[in-house]
Amino acid sequence: MALEKITATTGRAVPVPGDDIDTDRIIPARFMKCVTFDGLGEYMFYDVRKKEDGSDTGHNLNKKQYQGASILISGNNFGCGSSREHAPQALAKAGFKAVIAEGFADIFLGNSTQLGMPCVTLGHEDRLQLSQWVEKNPREEITIDLDTQQIRYADKSVALGIPASNRQALMEGKWDPLQELIENQEKVEVVARSLSYV
Repeated sequence: MALEKITATTGRAVPVPGDDIDTDRIIPARFMKCVTFDGLGEYMFYDVRKKEDGSDTGHNLNKKQYQGASILISGNNFGCGSSREHAPQALAKAGFKAVIAEGFADIFLGNSTQLGMPCVTLGHEDRLQLSQWVEKNPREEITIDLDTQQIRYADKSVALGIPASNRQALMEGKWDPLQELIENQEKVEVVARSLSYV
């Protein structure tokens, strides 16, 4: 089964400000006792979204105007800390299709790409302007265009950053290495038979 070619992502956004948001904040370790990733979205950012009694905090992710957002906007070094793949899985299970930040931890970036979830960067001022616009226009959509390497919103278009290999994998529908192996099983077997130590 061919993977989707991801050339652009359009949706409403939610600002989650802050630098160095680590994977334990994205998905606290106590919620990782699972056999599959199903249901992880419920616990995404749990410790900042919920009070001790389980009621909601005033976090942006709880605000009515941002419900249904599929693009998350954050600061620098997003996804740092532990290399757990549960963090991008939690975001994806919660309905997020892309993340915009000033920078990403490398392992988080790779894990997100392997889910078909583009992670793109903006400079500080461009990111602040986009976040401020989203706060004033939470029901409006933005577009992350990997083809033109631009983020479009309102009447603006700003250049985004993304590693060339990640962009290529997404745009060519080759973002899941496991699927690549499955689809090329015959070639894998031919190579395996040619190896003297297998």
